[in-house]
Amino acid sequence: MKTVVAETVLLGREAFATLGEVVVVPDRQIGPEHLKDADALIIRSKTKVTPELIEGSAVRFVGTATAGFEHMSWLASRSSALQSVGWCAAPGCNADSVADYMTAALLTLHMKHGVELEGRTLGIIGVGQVGSRVAKRAEALGLRVLLNDPPRAAKEGNAGFQELETLLAEADFVTLHVPLIKEKPWPTLRMADCRFFEQMKPGAVFINASRGKVLDSDALLHAKANGIVSHAVLDVWDPEPVIRADVLTITTIGTPHIAGHSFEGKLNGTVQVYREACHFFETAPVWNPAPLLPAVAVPELKIDSRGKSDLEILAEAIASIYDIGIDQLSIEDIARFDKLRAHYRVRREFKNTTIRLSEHRPLLLKRFSGSGFSVSKVGAPDNG
Repeated sequence: MKTVVAETVLLGREAFATLGEVVVVPDRQIGPEHLKDADALIIRSKTKVTPELIEGSAVRFVGTATAGFEHMSWLASRSSALQSVGWCAAPGCNADSVADYMTAALLTLHMKHGVELEGRTLGIIGVGQVGSRVAKRAEALGLRVLLNDPPRAAKEGNAGFQELETLLAEADFVTLHVPLIKEKPWPTLRMADCRFFEQMKPGAVFINASRGKVLDSDALLHAKANGIVSHAVLDVWDPEPVIRADVLTITTIGTPHIAGHSFEGKLNGTVQVYREACHFFETAPVWNPAPLLPAVAVPELKIDSRGKSDLEILAEAIASIYDIGIDQLSIEDIARFDKLRAHYRVRREFKNTTIRLSEHRPLLLKRFSGSGFSVSKVGAPDNG
């Protein structure tokens, strides 16, 4: 069996070597010539699956080690001629990673840009695996949360969900966590358009770490210029990888599509797709990634919490594990957008770090737990 694996699939060679021959190819360079005698294709979002890529090849299975699969939507809605080609994505693989990113972004806005959090309102549009986790993190930071998710409301009832107009009018922060959908009844393509921003509370913060094409960038520029949006946080762009410099310039936090790029987020994607491939090819999964995991840089964090506010302590702790400022894009970085993603640093998720406080502060421990950390009993900080 032969598997073609995109270069950015974390530990892809190691995983799929248990099934046979592996050929690793740079993501955007994968072409029909690589797939003529390949049984499987394993990719991430930079590889677009088109009829020209797949048809006429020997490929019987395609897996993307990402939560979304817009880059292979043609295959997902394929014609009957390709019904024998199996495919899968990795839903939820990087949900904790994006939630970590959001927590770091909100606290950066608070500490470095004077944006108040406690008692204010965060509107979450799209309440799937990521949005649900972001809601929990926001509540741990003292934010009131409003939820909007028409597909879920249609299935589960309206209780707990807000109409979009209500959310936009009340929210001090608006964050998008939706898939890219072009079809009715709930399209998300360019959903954040001029009308969307006109309905927002003046001076609100706008955040998009979902899909670049759900935002009309010109509408955001207009909203920022007219004070509707006070701060913009963008991790996804339209287009990518050659992003618009004028849009980057107006962001308070602008990062190279790495919100979901924690080590665990990428590894979860590989593991999920590997298991699906084994199931498809009727082979028992034998790969164990545990011996290949890098050490956690900060397995325990002992904090002297005396004389500091909860959010100040949270911000300091998170910055010591994930300093989101390191990921800030400059205009000069645009030319190496893909390289920044492909060679992204090892970022471990908050859950790998146990928090230990110097004093008994139940609410603070609850905030740390709600922000994704492990917590332990109170103990004196190590001053050595």
